[in-house]
Amino acid sequence: MAIAASAGLASPGAGVWSQIQQQQAKRNADQAEQQARALQSQARQAQSVADRAQENARSLKLESSQARVDADNARRGAVAMKSLNETQQGIGELRTRLAEAVQIPAASSQTAAPVVNSSGQMTGTQVNVTA
Repeated sequence: MAIAASAGLASPGAGVWSQIQQQQAKRNADQAEQQARALQSQARQAQSVADRAQENARSLKLESSQARVDADNARRGAVAMKSLNETQQGIGELRTRLAEAVQIPAASSQTAAPVVNSSGQMTGTQVNVTA
């Protein structure tokens, strides 16, 4: 009989046990909620870091492209300078060779040789400037 009577009645310990289980379930849910918020915060921070890293990568890519353009321009400038120097050197050598080939005698070294006229007089040594 004791079994039948106990089966129909809820024991006072069962209500307390149910309350404890409900409180534990609520605590577990609160902890899971708190952990979810913490993970969402970490995810936002990680996304922010990733966004900054991606922007930094874009900036570095642009800077490297500009550096490549600058290097190409510098290389072309160096080639142009070398060509200009070679051209100027060639012109200088050409001037030197032309000057050596032409060798115009100095005016002071040119003197007219005296000529003897039909009267036997030396001419071309003096000029009469009186008129």
